[in-house]
Amino acid sequence: MQRSSYAILSYKIKHDYDIGEFLSSYKYLLQKAVDMIWDNIEWIEKKRRNHYVIKQGRRKIRKYCYVERLIPIIPKSREFKRDLRNSLLRDWKYASHYVDSAIKTAYSILNSWRRNYLKGRRGRKKPVVRRKFVRVKETLYKFEDWKIRITIEAWRRYLEFDISRAWFKNRVKDCELGELILKEDELIITFRKPLEERKTTEYIGWDLNKYTLDGFSPRYGWIRVDLRHLYHIHRVHEVKRKKAQSKSSRKTSLKSVISKHGKRERNRSKDFVHKLTTELAREYPNAIHGFEDLDKQGMYNRRKKHNREVAKQNWKQIVQLMSYKGRVKLVNPRNTSSTCPMCGGRMLKLRKGQMVKCSRCGLTLDRQLCGSINVYLKMYGFTPSPSTFYRVVIKPMISLWKVQMRRGSGVTTKGGKGNDMLPMNPRGRPSLMNPKGLIDQKLLMSMKVY
Repeated sequence: MQRSSYAILSYKIKHDYDIGEFLSSYKYLLQKAVDMIWDNIEWIEKKRRNHYVIKQGRRKIRKYCYVERLIPIIPKSREFKRDLRNSLLRDWKYASHYVDSAIKTAYSILNSWRRNYLKGRRGRKKPVVRRKFVRVKETLYKFEDWKIRITIEAWRRYLEFDISRAWFKNRVKDCELGELILKEDELIITFRKPLEERKTTEYIGWDLNKYTLDGFSPRYGWIRVDLRHLYHIHRVHEVKRKKAQSKSSRKTSLKSVISKHGKRERNRSKDFVHKLTTELAREYPNAIHGFEDLDKQGMYNRRKKHNREVAKQNWKQIVQLMSYKGRVKLVNPRNTSSTCPMCGGRMLKLRKGQMVKCSRCGLTLDRQLCGSINVYLKMYGFTPSPSTFYRVVIKPMISLWKVQMRRGSGVTTKGGKGNDMLPMNPRGRPSLMNPKGLIDQKLLMSMKVY
């Protein structure tokens, strides 16, 4: 994942301007731009390799075939964009730069649809604009003395916002004002802050799980982040929504309460993830963070309970927020927790799946730790082998083990039995208002090498 050269900060301020007619006109303009681009999309047939799995007893055999698929080609020539702009300007009575903003937003919508279409998540159905908003370009506003003046109609109508007494003023003193998003009752202000170039000195592989975020680096050992409070947020609002839904069939006024619980759940979980990723970026400023490229759509099955547990997770949001606070590298999540990092054999589950043991070499370690080590190795592009495992994982950690032994604890010798029970978090359940208490580093003390 590429890292932006700017950190984006966004804040909201309320307003009471009557701009309903302007927002409706922009929504119609944006939909018209989407319709005109959609009508000029060229569909090309291409053959693509596909596969399906058949079972023969206990064996699963993968069969390959070629299928024809329609690939959309979105028009982006200068002539087409010029004609599109001229046709949209005919009936537009507001500032002409809003037409450029609508064209840019329409292309963004269709490019997002095309990416999802190629992944099989969307069909050949035209996107529809449902929300009322306006993207205000830098040429449509003036920022001076902490006052923003937005042009609606040139030389006639303006909107003025004073942020000289805003609570976020001290945070954005050295930042540049970016694009604005105008809504019916609020204005979203974005600021751009240039990022300092830092030298990369280490890699950290992270394994995303239901209750924990487990990382591994030879410099720090096993890093465990407790996410039980994040799961608790989703679970509490799920129960409250369920109670409100059972009563809403008899009392229709409770439908607004259901939507309020959903909004509150999203705000609380996003706040938690923001604080968590900020603390990780501060704790490891010179690290590249490796995450699994997980896709929830491929995890759903026929089990209702399992699907609800998957839907509660914020894996994608953690990766997204970390991508602009630090450096992120995505790896293939296939078999990260079921492959031995030392020999590449299959890991068998022990103790209800918490501990795993290799069926080939006998390596025994925690399941989440196994996944984070495999993510760490995939970041370097290494394949599992005993020599690579010793050179990349074991050898750099010898100095860390020696420090731990001087403090009165040691490591398991060959053939011995280690304490494979997970130690409890000494800080207790993490507090949402104190993100520094979320990170608890645990050394690799329970791994046995035979």
